[in-house]
Amino acid sequence: MSAAGAGLGRALEAVMERVAVTAAAVGPRFPLYAQPEDGRWKTTGRGSWTGGFWAGLLWLRARYTGDEADRRAAAACTARLEPWVAADTATRGLIFWYGTAPAGDDAGAAALRARAARAVLSAHDRELGLVPWGDALGGPRLLARVDGVPGTVPLLAGAGPQGAAAAAGHLHRHLDLCLGANPAVSTPAAPNPAVPTAAALTPALRFDAGTGWQPCADPPPGWSRGRAWLLLAVADALLRPDLAAAGPARTADRLDAVAELLLAQEEFLVPAADSARPDGPVDTSAAAITAVALLKLARVPGPRAAQCAYRAEAILGRLAANHVSGPGSGRPPGMLLDGCYDADKGLAVRHELVWGDFFLTLGLAALHDVVDITRV
Repeated sequence: MSAAGAGLGRALEAVMERVAVTAAAVGPRFPLYAQPEDGRWKTTGRGSWTGGFWAGLLWLRARYTGDEADRRAAAACTARLEPWVAADTATRGLIFWYGTAPAGDDAGAAALRARAARAVLSAHDRELGLVPWGDALGGPRLLARVDGVPGTVPLLAGAGPQGAAAAAGHLHRHLDLCLGANPAVSTPAAPNPAVPTAAALTPALRFDAGTGWQPCADPPPGWSRGRAWLLLAVADALLRPDLAAAGPARTADRLDAVAELLLAQEEFLVPAADSARPDGPVDTSAAAITAVALLKLARVPGPRAAQCAYRAEAILGRLAANHVSGPGSGRPPGMLLDGCYDADKGLAVRHELVWGDFFLTLGLAALHDVVDITRV
């Protein structure tokens, strides 16, 4: 095994042990973000939009250890997500896909995922062409946000032909809105257009009956997770032939163009939380999301696959070497540090974030054949 491979193996062992330490610390609550100095978690009672990532981490640990007690803990946590089935929020994609897909053939997780998929399908607005952001987390309901796309695409796709059609529509409507200024993606039928040198991404838009869709100021256009979330959703769609069949003409061409557009902007292994503030905080959670998206794209046949695999491993290697706490650091080992929850608000700007932990762990687990990345 190469030195890089051995380092990633040690990182996987450390982050899996961190899951066990976190579970003992938070009990029945859900971790959100941890202080970088000592690893103490800010927790929530119901999980908010991040609850599925904690359940998913517990499932990944159960698959890693093969321990029945770990499996029971993961199943119990997943069951606590049930109140979110009826919540009006597009983040049900994040909650129920990532909270259940790592469970494999667990019957309880599969049943909860199916219920959530039907509920999200019922929220699909045919006139708007998408599942609105919703008002369960506060704020206006009629939003289109890039973080309402990942998870939602594969979740809806599991709800039969109607679900696949809604998933394709939801994704393509967000591409229209969030990347509409880019000629490479504005026309679904365009045959393999040239990729622009810059991607103008609008992470969130609000619908007004009088003026239509209008950009929101928050999150800003340079938000690193906006690009990462969208790339992840596109990667999931490229792995599913049923979505291509349910989408508009030349769907695969369009998704390939979007993937190239987004990948062309990934100049740094760990990006700034806001590209407009290059001297500001970085966001390791965006890097971890991107690594998982790249691992998925590496499973899509074509000339891009080898380069995506290489880039994914490079990102995971950088995170493991430079941003995961180790023994003797004065911190609990296995923390993915330097995650940025919200740079504009100054909220948890260099912290351990539960979704960053999840995607780092998922990427490392996929490299070590603990989980099939195409199914999570």
